[in-house]
Amino acid sequence: MAEVTNYIDRLVAELCPDGVEYRPLGEIADVTSGYVFPVRYQGNEKSAEDNIPFYKVSDMNLPGNEMFMTSSNNYVSAESAKEMRASLAQPESIIFPKIGAAIATNKKRILTEKSIVDNNVMVVTARSVINSKFLYYVLTGFDLMSWSMGAGAVPSIKKSVVVKHEVPVPPMEIQEAIVEILDKFTNLEAELEAELEAELEARTLQYEYYRDSLFEALDCPRVPLGSLGTFVRGNGLQKKDLQESGNPVIHYGQVFTRYGLYEDKTLSYANDEVYNKLRKAEKGNLVIATTSENDEDVCKALAWLGETPVGISGDAYIYRHEMSPKYVSYFFTTHDFQRQKLRHITGTKVRRVSGKNLETIEIPLPSLEEQQRIVDILDRFDALTSSLSEGLPAELAARRSQYEYYRDQLLAFPRKGENQ
Repeated sequence: MAEVTNYIDRLVAELCPDGVEYRPLGEIADVTSGYVFPVRYQGNEKSAEDNIPFYKVSDMNLPGNEMFMTSSNNYVSAESAKEMRASLAQPESIIFPKIGAAIATNKKRILTEKSIVDNNVMVVTARSVINSKFLYYVLTGFDLMSWSMGAGAVPSIKKSVVVKHEVPVPPMEIQEAIVEILDKFTNLEAELEAELEAELEARTLQYEYYRDSLFEALDCPRVPLGSLGTFVRGNGLQKKDLQESGNPVIHYGQVFTRYGLYEDKTLSYANDEVYNKLRKAEKGNLVIATTSENDEDVCKALAWLGETPVGISGDAYIYRHEMSPKYVSYFFTTHDFQRQKLRHITGTKVRRVSGKNLETIEIPLPSLEEQQRIVDILDRFDALTSSLSEGLPAELAARRSQYEYYRDQLLAFPRKGENQ
């Protein structure tokens, strides 16, 4: 990277020995806002004539290339665009959110075709003096929140502030050289990220196959869970009751968002008055979240291994049994359990499984010694997979930090006249 930086430094010294000019964004780009999306067009299926994407802030979160906008949830025809009197944002324009919590995501994306954007999006279209991709890279190093203003929890970005923001405008040869360098770094970063995620997915699939094979190979009776223990529904605990110290408690929503397959400490606590009214899981019990907005999270479970009884919220069940706690917890992750569970899910927007239905799900019942053998094997395998899962975000974060450092170094120009 040092060679790259030195190359750019030499270009700057040669082409602009007095420093690089910084100009207000409003002088080198057109800054505009979008339009309110008419309700009558929303949700319509795309037809052959509907080929103009209408981007909303939420579209910036669609999966795909982090640099470019390539798909939209809404499209309109050219005729509809005329009816809305909407000006088309040009390809290579840069868009970003201008109101609300979306500003904090700091997302900036490049349009790949003529588009319409909604009134919560701001558009920056480079003029001939600046390379649009160069301007994009400059803006990616800028925190949108520093432009925001407004009272309360609804920040907003005003055009009058954006147009005054100064950006470096070196000669076009330097701009194009930096774009070429950063494009290569960006592509390399994307390739490495894809490789790491593919490795994690492969390890995860391997683990799931091995886990399921261990349970399927058991030569033992299959017994309904209701014959081996009792299901007790949690009660009373609400999110407003959670605090940072006191008596250990688990809210059902935390089971599928914050916890693993087994725990001996809680993330939340409650005071004596709340705790004393709650039904509690003892050491070795299973805690099961029986309500969720999706089928995958319904019946996510953890084995409670803490010495202190833990208070449990409603929409969760406590399963009291005499099996190996972690053996039961691992079973709840198998495809066998998932297949049985799906038959019992009810509800539309909110999905749930009742304790009565949980009682009918069958589990292989080997000896306690065999249960422990399976737990020991899966613990070792899970540790390998988890270490990769934890290492992936850290490695990706390190690579992004390195990339951002190099990008900022390349874009840090001496300001014209500052040494005079």
